[in-house]
Amino acid sequence: MSEPDVTSAPAASSARSASAPAPLTGLRVLDLATLFAGPLAATMLGDFGAEVIKVEHPTRPDPSRGHGPSKDGVGLWWKLLGRNKHTITLDLSKPAGRATLLRLAATADVVVENFRPGTLEKWDLGWDELSAVNPRLVLTRVTGFGQFGPYARRPGFGTLAEAMSGFAAMTGEPDAPPTLPPFGLADSIAALATAYAVMTALAARERTGEGQVVDMAIIEPILTVLGPQPLWYDQLGHVQPRTGNRSQNNAPRNTYRTADGTWVAVSTSAQSVAERVMRLVGRPELIDEPWFATGADRARHTDVLDAAVGDWIARHTRADVLAAFEKAEAAIAPVQDVRDVMADPQYQALDTVTTVDDPELGPLRMQNVLFRLSATPGAIRWAGRPHGADTEEVLTGLGLTPADVKELREEGVV
Repeated sequence: MSEPDVTSAPAASSARSASAPAPLTGLRVLDLATLFAGPLAATMLGDFGAEVIKVEHPTRPDPSRGHGPSKDGVGLWWKLLGRNKHTITLDLSKPAGRATLLRLAATADVVVENFRPGTLEKWDLGWDELSAVNPRLVLTRVTGFGQFGPYARRPGFGTLAEAMSGFAAMTGEPDAPPTLPPFGLADSIAALATAYAVMTALAARERTGEGQVVDMAIIEPILTVLGPQPLWYDQLGHVQPRTGNRSQNNAPRNTYRTADGTWVAVSTSAQSVAERVMRLVGRPELIDEPWFATGADRARHTDVLDAAVGDWIARHTRADVLAAFEKAEAAIAPVQDVRDVMADPQYQALDTVTTVDDPELGPLRMQNVLFRLSATPGAIRWAGRPHGADTEEVLTGLGLTPADVKELREEGVV
């Protein structure tokens, strides 16, 4: 199936060389998922060349289209999440919708879904039916709690994973409530893990010739990135407390206010960096203290070290602080909001926030593809498209006639 022409889905500023097709070119992905882990995983695959077909209900589109701010009635989050995707509508609960989905699945490599366990089976679209029409298919199931276990059929969202995993319990100030992130952290981590899981399953298919089911529970990847919490508890009974911006493993490590009212973050995970910081702030005598020799021991004297660093930073502007730390080869970064990110020279050099031309809203600036490949780079070919924009093209590509599509519309299937 051909991609939309440039008038309906323009290319991004970072175009690929015609001689270097993207690494996932030829891979077809059906994105049946909503909010947010499954769709974001499909976006990541699309960024590197996969043909992603976003399947939405005819009257209940992906709720991400309405999440957050909009411009001229167009949801901006969807422009990011829906990029590089063809959009079609299909009511999977209706017999004709089921039949059409099976025809699509027969042509696909991957299906990504996040319905509650048992929903696809209720529609006779479970693994047995899908694998029967396409034994090479990878069915990727992304849910809050996984496909089995006592919580499997509960509604699950990233917020619950952030709470259950231990993230919230260890985040925040010691005397304050547990803190949840103000963005989809668990969903985004699960999306990264899901994209990795899909590629792993596809690699296995190269050896076996057969597809399989990926069972991704959003509560699990975030637990992995939290580090050795279970191991520490298992072996030592240790439960990591809330320490705010401080660390139990090294010090000084915190955010500090500058003389001009801005903030910087300092890290001293390496012993040599910790020593450079102490010399820079005029407290070299602390280096000779016996407890300064290890990160854990320094962390037990955080009050002393924070005072030394914080007092020095408070007497200087952020520009002077950053320049002094850079000259001393000590690790520091400004605490930036999105306005600073958009103007940051390092992000600009990497083209981390790139420009995409969009027929609905004009030029859009959004995060670029996740990483750079020297020979087969990814690219943003177009931003998120209107609900159902490619329905007729995709379905006629399956062999349906325009009259067939019209009939499906009249039946409310598309």
